[in-house]
Amino acid sequence: CGKWVEHMQRDGFVVETIDVEDLAAVKTRLGVPDAMASCHTAEIDGYFVEGHVPATDVRRLLAERPDARGIAAPGMPMGSPGMEMPDGRSQAYTVELVANDGTHRPFAEHPAR
Repeated sequence: CGKWVEHMQRDGFVVETIDVEDLAAVKTRLGVPDAMASCHTAEIDGYFVEGHVPATDVRRLLAERPDARGIAAPGMPMGSPGMEMPDGRSQAYTVELVANDGTHRPFAEHPAR
């Protein structure tokens, strides 16, 4: 997920990476629902950011400050930040806002290109 880290850094975020033996324990501690899981988990200002979420969505989360656990791009959507394809193809995907009770709703829609 180094390419996602690079994406965030290019957008001005300072990123500290920590490789852990048990990422599932981190996801559990932060309240990431199993259905929202992806390959990496980030923490920022009291929220989790799960998976290949675009920096613009993270900036929106921090600006709006919803009462929620965090946001997630479940799975590894083709064409999302860090999952770019050499030919530019992408699939549509939704970044979900995860409420404190674990329910989720769409936060941002990203169409296929």
